[in-house]
Amino acid sequence: MAGGPGTLRAMNDRAALELLLEHGTLSRTRLGKLTGLSKPTASQLLARLEAAGLVLATGTSEGSPGPNAQLYALNPAVAHVVGLDVTAARIRAAVADVTGRTVGSYELATASRTGGGAAEGTVRRVVRAVDGAAKDAGLTRAELHRAVIGTPGAFDPGTGRLRYASHLPGWHSPTLLEELAAALPMPLACDNDVNLAAVAEQRRGAARGHDDFVLLWNEEGLGAAVVIGGRLHRGGTGGAGEVGFLPVPGATLVRQVTRANSGGFQELAGAQALAPLARELGLTPGRGHYAEVAADLVARAAAEPEEPGHAELLDRYAERLAVGLASVVAVLDPQLIVLSGAVLTAGGDRLRALVQSELADLAAPRPRLVTGEVERHPVLTGALESALATTRDEVFDTTAR
Repeated sequence: MAGGPGTLRAMNDRAALELLLEHGTLSRTRLGKLTGLSKPTASQLLARLEAAGLVLATGTSEGSPGPNAQLYALNPAVAHVVGLDVTAARIRAAVADVTGRTVGSYELATASRTGGGAAEGTVRRVVRAVDGAAKDAGLTRAELHRAVIGTPGAFDPGTGRLRYASHLPGWHSPTLLEELAAALPMPLACDNDVNLAAVAEQRRGAARGHDDFVLLWNEEGLGAAVVIGGRLHRGGTGGAGEVGFLPVPGATLVRQVTRANSGGFQELAGAQALAPLARELGLTPGRGHYAEVAADLVARAAAEPEEPGHAELLDRYAERLAVGLASVVAVLDPQLIVLSGAVLTAGGDRLRALVQSELADLAAPRPRLVTGEVERHPVLTGALESALATTRDEVFDTTAR
């Protein structure tokens, strides 16, 4: 019956598990104070959760007056999830336990365009990445509760095809999602990589406490994630946030954008635009992948603005970024804009302040700009956080036990 003793117990159980997730370990007394439960009720709750295998007794407190108190923690082995970050170059996988701690990882090359680009080759690689991360965690594929995969572009919910990412070989078969689901023995979700970076910033980084924000990402591609009312906005075909295709002043008008896999904002401010801009200013870009070269140029310019050409490089790049962001701000009016991806975070507070100033001249709304705080593998972190959110809902629902 709704509101009956069983429902109340489940609500208290959920509150206790969330508190243990937040604090790591708690005594019975501390848990009682945080939940407002009496000592006998808190004791019964902990005994119930311990019997269900959800909670472990982990030791006793020390250094406080009186007898040492028994400490309890969430059982990390209750559930494990796997997240994958897919780019044109590699697949990176990681396994996390229910507390969010990463316990295994694995990396391998993405399917090449010549040989292995078919869906079955992609499925084999995904399964190998999952198995590799599971093995590193001391687990098997069958012991994983959920998988979330982040890719460039987005899978169209109407057709099942990957859109907006023609540069990703082996991921465009209309049956790929079905084949992946058949090959993996756990629930599977696929999401846009920038969306997952936004999940990471919302859960662990610069967007905590914000329900309306935009994350601008710049690495191999330029894109955005849109969060409205605390939820990701994906659009009718999954293409919300594909701002790289925006026509913008200062860039040649790009037609047939999906065939070109580029657009005006991408051409103006994407990673590939930094090396030519640097050469115009008499700077010599390094060698390597264009995204790494771009991040290095921005980092050096931000660290040594007094060097010839560095300040102008940042000024002109900030203006280019603000030109595209002005359109985003005019339509969405977000509370916050998070600058993320290696090229943008390389500029730190110096680049952020320049973009903020330029945007104030170009847009009527004036959202606050911040630099992303999840520096290590934000897409993979977001994939794990997304998988954990759903898994915790299932595990923490003690009414199902």
